[in-house]
Amino acid sequence: MKKIIFIVSVFISVLSFSQKLGTELYDSENYSIEMPDTWKATNDAGIVNIFPTNQIGAITISEYDDLNLPKAEIKKFILALYKSSDEEKKIKTGSGKKGYTEYNYEFFDEHEKIFWITKVLQKEKKLYLLTINCQQKYWNGNYMKLFNEAFETFKIKK
Repeated sequence: MKKIIFIVSVFISVLSFSQKLGTELYDSENYSIEMPDTWKATNDAGIVNIFPTNQIGAITISEYDDLNLPKAEIKKFILALYKSSDEEKKIKTGSGKKGYTEYNYEFFDEHEKIFWITKVLQKEKKLYLLTINCQQKYWNGNYMKLFNEAFETFKIKK
């Protein structure tokens, strides 16, 4: 009988801790992204920040409509954002949805102890710059999962 009670209590514990958090849709005219429903979103002059209430990091989305930045310069632009000495080949490039070229870059700021993940989506003069920044001590585990899950739900409407 004790074994059955123990097994049932372990099973209930696992189920209660593995429940998925609720999400909320941040919807703009040109894109949408899902975020945990306990997080906040701000829009400061067109730059959107999505973050947990303890502010240990954020997802930032910037949208540029008339940016004349040639594809050959995008990787240099990304590296310059972080004053990184990494080589351009560290930035992964691929075909995104709806005709956008997608660039992905991961950077760790040794001085500030912050992880950065950057995604740039570019199509002609239209560019979306998405970043995750999170303090190193919070990056592993649940916050890494939550930030990445939200980041992957970003969708361009047009």
